[in-house]
Amino acid sequence: MPRPAEGCLDGQVHRFAVRAYFEDTDLSGVVYHANYLRWFERARSDLLRVLGIDQRAVHEAGEGAYAVSDLTIRYAAPARLDDHVLIETHAEDIGAASCRLLQKAFRVEPDGAPVLLSEMRVRVGFVGRDGRPRRQPAPWRAAFASFLASAPETP
Repeated sequence: MPRPAEGCLDGQVHRFAVRAYFEDTDLSGVVYHANYLRWFERARSDLLRVLGIDQRAVHEAGEGAYAVSDLTIRYAAPARLDDHVLIETHAEDIGAASCRLLQKAFRVEPDGAPVLLSEMRVRVGFVGRDGRPRRQPAPWRAAFASFLASAPETP
């Protein structure tokens, strides 16, 4: 039985592959700009799963969830129908209630060469049911701290 797409930790980076489908494109055949946000979100959700963070259990227990508080995105080149796109995520900072991540989307050429499509810096905060910031659960901070410790320095 096929399994859903899964990413992996590869040393200093989390990698998650997606495919550009017809539904992702606009009338010109180029991937619509907002779909990069969806791809980045999937990659972040997968990163949490790979780190052993059970978002669903914490959310269902009423303890809270992550919410995007800030993001900056830059587009460098277009993705097109049927492109193989690789999302890479690096941790930049971990705080008591938030994390800053750098995410990049690359088109993977047939020869394996990556072409930068987009990059985004995002800050996610852990919030309670009331929408106010809360400390992330200690095991989550530890998981992110471990990921951050192996992350490359950013310029």
